[in-house]
Amino acid sequence: MTAVDSVSARTSIPWFGARKFAQGLLADVGRLRNECDELRGQLEKIGGLTLLERADELSRLEAQVKELSSYLVNERKSARDELAAAEAQLVRVKTQIVATEDMSLLQESGVYEFSHPLSDAVAYQERLKQIQEEIKARSRKDGGAVSAAIGWTVNGSEAQGRTMIRDYSKLMLRAFNAEGDTLVRGLKPFKVDAAKERLEKVAQTIERLGKTMSIKISQNYLQLRIKEIELTGDFIQKLAEEKETERVERERMREERKVHKELEREKERLAKERQHYLNALDALVANGDEAGLLRVRNQLADVDRAIDQVDYRAANIRAGYVYVISNIGAFGESLVKVGMTRRLDPLDRIRELSDASVPFNFDVHAVFFSTDAVGIESAMHGRLASRRVNRVNLRREFFNATAIEAKELLSELAGELLTFHDVAEALEYRQSSKLVEQERVSSIHRGSLAPSVA
Repeated sequence: MTAVDSVSARTSIPWFGARKFAQGLLADVGRLRNECDELRGQLEKIGGLTLLERADELSRLEAQVKELSSYLVNERKSARDELAAAEAQLVRVKTQIVATEDMSLLQESGVYEFSHPLSDAVAYQERLKQIQEEIKARSRKDGGAVSAAIGWTVNGSEAQGRTMIRDYSKLMLRAFNAEGDTLVRGLKPFKVDAAKERLEKVAQTIERLGKTMSIKISQNYLQLRIKEIELTGDFIQKLAEEKETERVERERMREERKVHKELEREKERLAKERQHYLNALDALVANGDEAGLLRVRNQLADVDRAIDQVDYRAANIRAGYVYVISNIGAFGESLVKVGMTRRLDPLDRIRELSDASVPFNFDVHAVFFSTDAVGIESAMHGRLASRRVNRVNLRREFFNATAIEAKELLSELAGELLTFHDVAEALEYRQSSKLVEQERVSSIHRGSLAPSVA
């Protein structure tokens, strides 16, 4: 095999053999130089050839030497590139090995990489990253997450004592971190205080169990994990608020679409009715019926006024009906809902609220039209703010107030109310209560008639 064949055989090598490959190339270079020397010797031996033959042979040999030199340069460059790539890969592998070893040590302390609730929250990612890095740093050996006694001996050996203290400390820290991770993963907005209290109790339990060796979770590390819980709780609360806002907005859009469709249908109905009266007018004019013409013209004027009202309602988004309703069977006698709807028939909206989610239908205390229903509703909510049931979601329009109290506030804002029902009818609720009472009395009566046992 020539030196060229030897070099060509090394076309693909693993990264870990790059150094050996480079050494082989250097040996090939030596062999190529030897072949070049042999070729030069052959040139010296062709003295017996003619000048033309010498020139041809010389050209051939020089071309061969040039080809070999070019090939050698390319192979040297290829070897250097592959060697550099192999060394770079070696550095990366060593880094991964170090990171894996570091993660293994952290996992011994109960610090794991899990899908954190804040991982996808852009506004919280940096703060979360800082906390997690500090948790990892403190969880490492001598990181300060846990403290313990020193000078402990086992079988008279301080080395065995240090090992025992280290292992027990790691076990306690592992239990604490596992509890902290569980609390973070299952955290709810309304359970932040309970989660913090539970984590503090875990730290107290570890301190009590490790009292003999003075093992306890450091206060700084406890506060760090509590900070993580608070940050996560804050994010989850904001996420819940965003979802509720989206839900309310979807509900508002659905309501607006219903209002728009109602107005369109009403306008179409009135347009057909108007055309009917116009046709009737033509017929009455042809017949000369003056009395009929007067009646139909009045009816046509009513239809035109109705069309104007529909157009006004469609253009004025603040116009609508303000309503006060209650449901004593579901919520008691001292709770009312104050809302607003732009429906043509406001009772349609109230009937929707009386769906299967409540045991009894809502009772209507007042429904009145206003050109600024939005303003009146907002003013009512402001005056009843201290009595609001849901202080977090202000879109829940329930208030701890009686119908009479709501009536007084409405009278101040909207003037004299033509109709207001002070007492809720609550027909189904009162009938149900009566049936329950009858069953109770009947049960007592049956018990009194039962024969006594001797």
